Amino acid sequence: MPPSRASSPNPFEPEFTELLRAMFEERIEFNRVLGLRLTSFDPECAQARIEMREELIGHFVHRRLHGGVISATLDAMGGFAVMLAIGSRHLDEAVEARLMRFAKLGTIDIRIDYLRPATGPYFTATAQAIRLGSRVATTRMELHDSEDRLVSTGTAAYMVS
Repeated sequence: MPPSRASSPNPFEPEFTELLRAMFEERIEFNRVLGLRLTSFDPECAQARIEMREELIGHFVHRRLHGGVISATLDAMGGFAVMLAIGSRHLDEAVEARLMRFAKLGTIDIRIDYLRPATGPYFTATAQAIRLGSRVATTRMELHDSEDRLVSTGTAAYMVS
């Protein structure tokens, strides 16, 4: 059973959190396009939110979120969960050294299951790193609508070194 989606205390120093937020929300251009906003830096369950916007609609009659937006959001969240897992594993290192560990992070495999139409004013994405190895990390992700219904799930593997 996945952990609760409620925010937990942030285990990181403010400098790390703000630099990671800026990297994820502003410097990764596609995350800006998606409108991803981080809401939890809990290494056990990363969380973010996206607001529904006209540019993200895939089915104009039913006003459903585009499947590509869903998969891109879950992929980004899986990567973010890996960043948090790496960051928490190396809390003894300086902030800059931990951030440099993300340089080689990349998706190597992903599976998305679309469970129901994604409609509503906003969506919450969660992710957890279920295994962090020396070369590959594995994650599990979920997307919920504004009524907390499970819309989509995913699993992914990421290269970490």
